Amino acid sequence: MAASALTTHIGNLIRQQMAQWSGAPDMNQLYNLLRLLARWRSQVLVNTHLSQEGARITGGPFKGMEYVAAATEGPLIARLLGTYESELHPHLAALAAGGIECVIDVGCAEGYYAVGLARMMPDVTVYAYDIEEKARVICADLAARNGVADRVIVGGELKPDGFQAFAGRKALVIVDTEGAEVDILQPDLSPALAQMSLIVETHDLFRAGARATLVERFSPTHDIVTVHQGPKMFEMPEWLKPLNHLDQLLAVWEWRMQPTPWLVMTPKAVA
Repeated sequence: MAASALTTHIGNLIRQQMAQWSGAPDMNQLYNLLRLLARWRSQVLVNTHLSQEGARITGGPFKGMEYVAAATEGPLIARLLGTYESELHPHLAALAAGGIECVIDVGCAEGYYAVGLARMMPDVTVYAYDIEEKARVICADLAARNGVADRVIVGGELKPDGFQAFAGRKALVIVDTEGAEVDILQPDLSPALAQMSLIVETHDLFRAGARATLVERFSPTHDIVTVHQGPKMFEMPEWLKPLNHLDQLLAVWEWRMQPTPWLVMTPKAVA
């Protein structure tokens, strides 16, 4: 959405919200207003990046990747800057160095990891799954635009027993499914998971006890590291450097309502 139209739209939403206040707003109402304004400013920063750099990722492990001008979900500017989920960057690098044969990306959205990892690991085939048709179409198009369509295989729902199709392969599993990770990752239905490395974003805010459940399921077979969100350190593009500190903070904001730590799980060494 163009900046002027977006600003008008947000202004109208704010008026509507304020009209519903009966007296002084409470903390939740002000917090929701703050998030709305922050997301507005985040989109303004996206528009600036697109005008200066185009739809191209300018930092991080996927630097140089052609990307999208509108995300199917979540913050686009952090992806374009390459800071998105940067806490995982060293883990991705270590796993890539270990000789991954294939990546199974469940909840691939528009293909940030599916296409990014295919570019990063030119000998690897990525199997990207999403239940949303729109996301699958965009992911396939993104793979084609980045020259990796032959190594990014896009599919719909992956059932809990679907990992068995990859048994015997040195696989990296990435799961980001807003709480459905508990349903998808069931080692009793896919014993092949015992020999796969996994990076799972956990969503206790959507599914109470999700992280603890997965730790219990995978502790017998995997070494597990919990990775928490942290501060972002990155090389700013020239257009961002002269902007105010709040804009620089919002540029790397990932819109999380609560902490959603990742589990990085690697198969235990066989004695």
